[in-house]
Amino acid sequence: MSQFTFVNDLKSAVRMDEPITSGPAPRWMKKSVESSSRYVFLNTSRKTNELMAIKKTPSKTPNRSKSPASRSASNTPAKPKTPGGDRFIPSRMSTNFDISNFKMNQENENLDLSPTQSDYRKAMSENLHGCDINNVRVLSYQNKAPAPPDGYQNALKVVYSQSKTPMNIRGATRYIPHAPDRILDAPEIVDDYYLNLIDWSFSNILAVALGTSVYLWNADTGSIDQLLDLEGADYVTSLSWVPNGNLLSVGTALGPVQLWDASQTKRLRIMNSHSSRVGAMSWNSHILTTGCRNGELVHNDVRQKEHVVGTIQSHTQEVCGLKWSTDGRYLASGGNDNLLNVYSGLPGQTTYQSEPIYSFSQHQAAVKALDWCPWQTNVLASGGGTADRTIRFWNCNNGQCINSVNANSQVCAILWSKTYRELVSAHGFANNQLIIWKYPSLTKVAELTGHTNRILNLAMSPDGSTVLSAGADETLRMWKCFLPDPNKKKEQEKRSFRPTILGPGLR
Repeated sequence: MSQFTFVNDLKSAVRMDEPITSGPAPRWMKKSVESSSRYVFLNTSRKTNELMAIKKTPSKTPNRSKSPASRSASNTPAKPKTPGGDRFIPSRMSTNFDISNFKMNQENENLDLSPTQSDYRKAMSENLHGCDINNVRVLSYQNKAPAPPDGYQNALKVVYSQSKTPMNIRGATRYIPHAPDRILDAPEIVDDYYLNLIDWSFSNILAVALGTSVYLWNADTGSIDQLLDLEGADYVTSLSWVPNGNLLSVGTALGPVQLWDASQTKRLRIMNSHSSRVGAMSWNSHILTTGCRNGELVHNDVRQKEHVVGTIQSHTQEVCGLKWSTDGRYLASGGNDNLLNVYSGLPGQTTYQSEPIYSFSQHQAAVKALDWCPWQTNVLASGGGTADRTIRFWNCNNGQCINSVNANSQVCAILWSKTYRELVSAHGFANNQLIIWKYPSLTKVAELTGHTNRILNLAMSPDGSTVLSAGADETLRMWKCFLPDPNKKKEQEKRSFRPTILGPGLR
């Protein structure tokens, strides 16, 4: 039977139905065995093939082997592997190969589908695939990047932080020039925080009070005309254009209020309503409300000979801020007594309440900056002086303070934008700048600097694109900070000229 030994050994070696146990030991196993102990292999008989190990003298060096054999021999359990793989290697367990193959082989279909058809296709796709395939990734990485050790500073952080803005974010913002579009001289302008010395009419004419004189600057032609010049110790303390008209009211330091027709350069009448200087005025239809230094408010009907139709005494010090809401429902007044009062009223009414419906005392300084929101007529923005430096927003329907923001500077004037959900504030000590705020998030959109002294007043052009600031540095600066978006303007024009059933071009 010896002649069949070779044949039997060959058949047993090539059998595939059971694991192969013969063959040389792996190198790592030999290494671990040699490092732990030395064995002498004795072959006593070919038939038995017994393995006998004679243990030698143990080594004095401790066993530090990290091979798989030594780790399995120790009592410490092996550390389990983290599922998901490395963050730089895609995880096969979380990859759907069928959907990935479908996404890689599908063609882009540019079909003009209606919203109903798009929703139907999306629902059918989710039912067939069991998920939204638009959110399925071909390659998925489960593990995040490891956190850096404590105290680590990345020297390239500046490079990454100063990278270019993504296209989606860049398209959502607009360019705001940080330099004034035009600078005009305003010599002898009175440096007084409590006065209101500029106003811009709907016919694009700017009125500026310089000492005892009032000048009119036509923004269309650039021409400058002198409207009036007071005599003696009197000087101009406030200006206010009537809405949608050429009538200009002029407040003086001695108390009388003059009405001028700017188109004819003619004085119409003088109203002796106060005995002290008139620092603030505001129009409500044909009613002119004026506030003076002793804290008194007077409603004047300019159509009547007896023009005084109402008197309010709710401030103990000078009235420096006065503003009617665009719908005529509310009147806001701010004074040097740190009070903000809100009164109720309607256009054309004959009697007015003498007591405010709300009296807010949260401001810690004089309240001069006042303006009503153009798209929410019940929202009022107010700003405090040097000791307050805060802009507050009020809901005059319920008398609650909606929000507030610390401007870190004296608030001299506030204007809401007509084209954006934003507002601009003018400041004095200590930054002498203009700040554009996003509403209602109250995040800063831009900071406009250039004045070397505090800003006294703000005025806005009729189209709402330009803001003019009058500074104590005797300059008038024009900022084109609210230019309309040309894309939105084209869409509005297309929408306005869209033909209707009644006829093309009917608006």
